[in-house]
Amino acid sequence: MVGPVKHRSTRPVPAGLPLLPPFVARVLAALVLLGTLTASLLGGATAASAHGFSSVVYADVSGEGSDVVRARLGLEYDLMLVSVGTSEDDDALYRQGQAAWDDGDDAGMVRAAEAHHDSISRYLFDRFSVTSGGQECTGTLDDTVRVDMQDEVPYAQVVADFRCPPAGHTASGHVVESRLFPDSETFVRDTKTIVTYDVDDEAGTATLDADQPSFSTEQSAGQRFWEFFTLGAEHLLTGIDHILFLIALIAGSRRLREVVYTASAFTIAHSITFILAALGVVSPPSIVVEPLIALSIAAVAGWYLWRLVRRRSRADELVLTDQGRFALDRSGWSRLAVVFAFGLIHGLGFAGALGIHEAFSWQLLVSLLIFNVGIEAVQLAIIVIVFPPLSLLRRKAHVASLWVTGAVTAGVFVMGMIWFVQRLVEG
Repeated sequence: MVGPVKHRSTRPVPAGLPLLPPFVARVLAALVLLGTLTASLLGGATAASAHGFSSVVYADVSGEGSDVVRARLGLEYDLMLVSVGTSEDDDALYRQGQAAWDDGDDAGMVRAAEAHHDSISRYLFDRFSVTSGGQECTGTLDDTVRVDMQDEVPYAQVVADFRCPPAGHTASGHVVESRLFPDSETFVRDTKTIVTYDVDDEAGTATLDADQPSFSTEQSAGQRFWEFFTLGAEHLLTGIDHILFLIALIAGSRRLREVVYTASAFTIAHSITFILAALGVVSPPSIVVEPLIALSIAAVAGWYLWRLVRRRSRADELVLTDQGRFALDRSGWSRLAVVFAFGLIHGLGFAGALGIHEAFSWQLLVSLLIFNVGIEAVQLAIIVIVFPPLSLLRRKAHVASLWVTGAVTAGVFVMGMIWFVQRLVEG
């Protein structure tokens, strides 16, 4: 914790960095204490709070004939075990399936799921439904189960057929609703169901969650795109690690041009890996991506702290030569390269939020780009909110601006290192 700033007569003065007036010092000390308290509250959550306690369900919905809709569902296997076992009072499913999961025995996981077909069927149809013309379609779960790996996590793949009233679907299309793995079960939070569909001569994608658990095949393309836009915006707003990374970038930027350049480098970089993940070209495990994201936060914050230590009151000065390109000095270019490299890693984190994998890549690509636009909108909003006050403070009270940016980046550095260690330990 950063203590209160001592009185002028008892605190040595670093060369080139004058002390603040007593009143300003007290205000900044209060801000630092408030920031430390906030960081402590945020740090009370586990390192995976930004990504690891949510789940993604995949639903590939297609029309099979005029009155039958087939849904191929992908469910996180160990989550299915605990949710179905608890909800349906089937402890045997959990014990048998968990033992196979612990051993990495795919065949054993399949046998456990197939042996408890009825429990899984009841659970699914209580929480996943298809209606046509206002009438519920009758669901039947196929006897066979397949288990495959997605992002290093076993997923159970099941197939459900929904037989609908013969005349219903022509009236108002089909409505798909998913309330799988709800918050009320307390095992995960904010479960997303990513739906790709080809029904009623309509094809597209949709994302369902607790706030919007259903959609109609008659919804417009604009409605579908808006869902993914808000999903991207919400992901950045609820992903405190990405926000802290962006704040560290802003605090360490000396001029508006540096904010623009670094934000652009970050955007381009994470868009590259985001799209590559959507196309199935890259798929690194989250056990690698998540610690690196935390390390990137600490590294970007530490970069500015090191400059403060070395250059003191001149930390925010540009050192340009006649050969300086785009009005960036050597330090600025080096920082830009580091930000670009870490942006590539953050793109994998954004992709991991949707659990992107190759099977759905081409159908989801446009919607995923809209998801990315939602991320960028929030990123720009944060820049607009945070940078102008810092810029004004730098012009009006230069020393105060160094204390503020130093305190902010120090807090971000500490949080990044805490998350890095936690994510390494938790794996």
